[in-house]
Order: sequence, then C-alpha cells, then structure tokens
Amino acid sequence: MQDIIEKAKNIKLVIFDVDGVMTDSSLFMGDDGQEYKAFNSKDGHGMRMLQECGVKAAIITGRKSNVVAHRMKDLGIELVYQGYRDKTPAFEDLMKEVGLSIDQIAYVGDDVVDLPVMSRVGFAIAVQDAHPFVKQHAHWIAPRNGGYGAVRDVCEFILEAQGTLADKLKSYLYIAK
Repeated sequence: MQDIIEKAKNIKLVIFDVDGVMTDSSLFMGDDGQEYKAFNSKDGHGMRMLQECGVKAAIITGRKSNVVAHRMKDLGIELVYQGYRDKTPAFEDLMKEVGLSIDQIAYVGDDVVDLPVMSRVGFAIAVQDAHPFVKQHAHWIAPRNGGYGAVRDVCEFILEAQGTLADKLKSYLYIAK
C-alpha cells in the first residue's frame, strides 16, 4: 500500500473518463436525440477540492456530449477532450499542453478502452465496478462504483496522500471566535 500512496503523492493531474466513472454508464436518450446523464454532486465537489489543492483535473471521453461540456464548465475544468474513441491522441495532446511527467499523472477508467492511457500513466485507477481486465491493470481500485462516489474516493485518496485533505475538510467548519 505504501507504494500506492507514494504514487498518489506525486500526482499533479488526474484524468477522468466520463461514462462509467463520473456516471453509472447509463445513457438516457430522448426521442429528439437529446442525451441526458446523471452526475454525482459529491463527485463534483471532490473534483473542486482537488483543484483547490493544486491538482488539475481533465476529461478524456469517447463520446461527445453537450451535457459533459456544461458539467465540466460548471466544475471549472478546462482540459476537456471529447469524441476520442481512441484516447491515446487526446492523452498525447494533453501531455504537451500540461508539460508534466508520466509519474505526475493519474487516469481513472472503467473499461478496456481506457487501458491504452491507464497503462502509460504513473497512477492508474479503476472504479469498483470496472471491467475485471481493467481492474487487473490498475494500481488502485476505488471502493465505490462509477457514478456513485468513486470520483470522490479518488480525489480524497490523492489529497490524503498529499497531506492536504484534513486541512481542506477543516476549512468547511465554522468555528466561533
């Protein structure tokens, strides 16, 4: 476990997949083709805390969705790559943009299409309900399923490893003077 904590200490960027990581993999489609997704608000707040503590967040997803664009804008995430069934080109572009080493990057995935990027980063993370083959190739597996708090688990694990979680949580307390 200590080697996993050491990996998490180095992280400066966490890349998240969307469907199956930030959502429970369900795709809701209206008759008009409009797509709807359900995001966990606690996951979103975990991403905000991560960024407030100096760790960047990014998205690489195979689907293209206005819903994702709106949610990422709401969370202040600017590094958004949509419509990449092969996520490797997006990862390579992102690497150039952020100028970080592989050891400073984590990726959170759930399915086999995530493996080409997961196998290249310093800290590969799978959600609890990820495909078994993906879980075999992850450094760490979040205790909860995608869409049900796994993203929050990831954010808090990294912040804990970096020694910033306790102070961040304490900042929410009102202490009368």
